[in-house]
Amino acid sequence: MKVLQCHNLYRQPGGEDRVVEDEKRLLEEHGHEVVSFTLHNDQVADLSKPRLAAGTVWSRRSARALRELVRRERPDIAHFHNTLPLMSPSSYYAVRGEGVPVVQTLHNYRLLCPKATFFRDNRVCEDCLTKKIKWPAVVHGCYRDSRSASAAVAAMLTVHGVAGTYRRAIDAYIVCSEFTQQKLIQGGYPADRLHYKPNFVTDDPGVGSGGGGYPLYVGRLSSEKGIEVLARAWELLPDTPLHLVGQGPMSPMVEDLKARRPRIVHHAYVEFAELQKIMADAAFIVLPSMTYEGFPKVIAEAYSHGVPVVATDTGAMTHIVVEGVTGRRFGYGDAEGLATIVRELMGDPDQVLRLRRGARTAYETAYTADANYRRLLEIYRHAQQRFQRSAAASPSTPPARPRSAAG
Repeated sequence: MKVLQCHNLYRQPGGEDRVVEDEKRLLEEHGHEVVSFTLHNDQVADLSKPRLAAGTVWSRRSARALRELVRRERPDIAHFHNTLPLMSPSSYYAVRGEGVPVVQTLHNYRLLCPKATFFRDNRVCEDCLTKKIKWPAVVHGCYRDSRSASAAVAAMLTVHGVAGTYRRAIDAYIVCSEFTQQKLIQGGYPADRLHYKPNFVTDDPGVGSGGGGYPLYVGRLSSEKGIEVLARAWELLPDTPLHLVGQGPMSPMVEDLKARRPRIVHHAYVEFAELQKIMADAAFIVLPSMTYEGFPKVIAEAYSHGVPVVATDTGAMTHIVVEGVTGRRFGYGDAEGLATIVRELMGDPDQVLRLRRGARTAYETAYTADANYRRLLEIYRHAQQRFQRSAAASPSTPPARPRSAAG
């Protein structure tokens, strides 16, 4: 199978970009040819605001480039990841019009929330979830703290929602968590086209020792990731160690806490190999996120080491972290609840050992590369079959550009 992989790269590489690379490697290791079509958000600086806004709704340039690429390479399937803002939904029509089925991975909640996180004013926000016109996001300037940028994304969702793009031009969606699947159904997306496939770990690192005896946080140091909750919890845990790996706008808060809590270690940046060692030695991972999350890749990585996760009892974590089996969960924003669980685990090595076994079993069951590959191929086959049924139903009517699209 030849796979066309399409992705709009972010300015700062993150978990989503890593998933794209992991899937590319996974497919190639199984003998598939992967053709990459990538754009980069660094190009945004070269565009005027009106041109960027129009291109967010309908990008002629990316559609033309994709059409030429498809005619040259003749892939069997097109797999999209991020399309915002340079690729736009025009890409679906360009590819599908050339006879290629379309798969779209939803790493976040962009089709339901212009900001993609369901997070505003330091709390969960679902104001746009069921609205056809995402006007609350524009009023609050949710995307990039800009009303004009939010209006462009809201226009994209409205135009293509009304035109039926998300219903007609995508043969299969991949969702990374069961919670995401539920939210999309609630937002009006067809359940039979939403296929659950979690993130995975490319190489089995083996079970870690947990010998370091410390809780570990890995991720961006920002409010949506719950750093304030983490800091308040450790104010109640003066003698408990903590390692943090990451940078972000709340780095000063972490450094201030570290100055008052000498057992806290902050690694602003470490190479991947060093991160794996830090994780393997951790007693457990702490994930105090204030957002729903999609599927934090750090959870799969922790489980592969046999490291349990202590997470907020909300969103995707309610499915991924099984209470008392692969980790523990605490209430939304509840720093005292987090501190209580940490204190309990640090004083109960037998419980930690049981959770470590549960975490490793979860990895072996659901998050290996082999399991992910099998699931990915199943979804590709579903997409191909649906495309064939659609083509048979209207053989002389290839998908066309929505008349209401701008740009």
